[in-house]
Amino acid sequence: MFHVVRTDSGNKDFIRLVSDLDAYLREMDGEDHSFYHQFNQLDAIKYVVLVYHHDLPIGCGAIKKYDDRSMEIKRMYVDPAERGKKVGNLILQELEAWAKELGFVCCILETGKRQPEAIRLYQNNEYQVIDNYGQYTDMANSVCFSKLLSK
Repeated sequence: MFHVVRTDSGNKDFIRLVSDLDAYLREMDGEDHSFYHQFNQLDAIKYVVLVYHHDLPIGCGAIKKYDDRSMEIKRMYVDPAERGKKVGNLILQELEAWAKELGFVCCILETGKRQPEAIRLYQNNEYQVIDNYGQYTDMANSVCFSKLLSK
């Protein structure tokens, strides 16, 4: 039913999905969008997952190194017409598996408090709320999560 592909940020389908994601986030983030957008550039992301349904790209996510033990999950998005079909779970599980293969023991991420569906996705996948990290430390709209990857 769904087909998962590992690629990088140069993939044209990823670029299109991220364009849709950015439009969605502009609406959701409101006046905070400019701040968040500066941390979501596509330059040289090596680890991207795409999900296809009948050869159409419907979802994406990426990981990038945060520190020696952690990968940061970035650019998670599922086309609104495909939501509710567990595509986000599929992307997240593939990203976690890839992080483990690369020798990382933890995944971290930031999402917005105005995105309850994203928060539910992470909570349903055993992510725990942590103190806001890095550039998100003082951002009231941010909620950060972490998950230790099983061996």
